[in-house]
This record gives sequence, structure tokens and C-alpha cells, in this order.
Amino acid sequence: MMEAGPDRDARDAALDAILPLVPLYGWQGRAIAEGLKDAGMAAEDAEWMFPRGAISAIEAWIDLADRRMEAAGIAADMAGMRTHERVRFLIKARLEAAEPHRDALRAALSLLALPWNAPIAARSLARSVSAIWYAAGDKSADFSWYTRRATLAAIYSATLAFWLSGRGDGLDSALEFLDRRLADHACFQKGLARFKPRAA
Repeated sequence: MMEAGPDRDARDAALDAILPLVPLYGWQGRAIAEGLKDAGMAAEDAEWMFPRGAISAIEAWIDLADRRMEAAGIAADMAGMRTHERVRFLIKARLEAAEPHRDALRAALSLLALPWNAPIAARSLARSVSAIWYAAGDKSADFSWYTRRATLAAIYSATLAFWLSGRGDGLDSALEFLDRRLADHACFQKGLARFKPRAA
């Protein structure tokens, strides 16, 4: 997560201005330059805001989505929710925030899918999944820290792919898909818990 401060605030404002331009120009220098202009900034600011161009802008956008998702969780006061309900709420908040920028997100994921961007894609997914778990109240420090994140990475990635595919009825269908994945995982965990005493 990027450190708080005026630089991050300026970058966030720039991203908000750039995103509506991505469907028109793609994740290219022109979208970044025009977005900075619309935000009242100089085109030269892109050099420090997004030093690697589009891929830096995409990574910064994912970080911004993580932070706004966490803020939505805090504002909702999830104390009365069970863990899977918190995870669902956070992913739902994330998808709702991305809804106006589905084309930009689809294009961003296409860039991240390129082989030379694989390390950034993996790092960004790991950060987002950790952000979801932390916002949901996870405090695990043992091996389950890794297994929970690996499992959620698969569930979140599958839900995102389903949502962006255009299958079903938009967000509602994506959330139903998510509910099925979470239910499948819960059933597996219960079965594993029953199996362990027998194995012992």
C-alpha cells in the first residue's frame, strides 16, 4: 500500500480523471496526459506519479481500490457480520466501485496478463487479497494465513472473470457466483474438520 500524503492524494485525483478516458484511448500515455490535464496537473507529473507508464498507473489504481474497499468496510461497521459475510461485502463494494470502469478494468487485466507483467499481477493480487482479509478482521499468523489468501485469490479471481465476461445479469449474477464459491469452500472446510478427528 502506498504511503499516505500529498503525493498519494494527487495520484488518486489523477487516477479518477484518467479512468474515464481509458475506454477512449486505452491504457496509453495520451489517457494519462489528458487525465492529468483534466485534474489540473502538468503532463510532466506523470514521470513521478507513474514512472513505468500505464503499468504503474494500473498498479496505483489497484492500490486505490484496496484503500477505498477498506474504507467502505469501516463505514459499514461489519462487527455483526460473520467472516464470509464480511468477505462478500468487501468484494461487492469493490465490484460496485469498479462498475463505471469495467472497460478500463478489462483492459488493465489484459495488460497484467502479459508474461512480462506477471510479477506485478501476482503482487497486486496478493495485496488485494490480503487487504480483503485484513478488512474482514483476519488475524491469523500461522499456516492458515497462506491458505486463506490462496483460497480467496482463486475465489476473487474467478468472480472477477465471471463478472467481466458479461455472463448473467451483471453484478447480481456475479454475487450469486461468489456466493456459490464461498459456499463450496465452507462445505469443504466443514468436511475437512470432520475428517481430521477420524484421521487422528
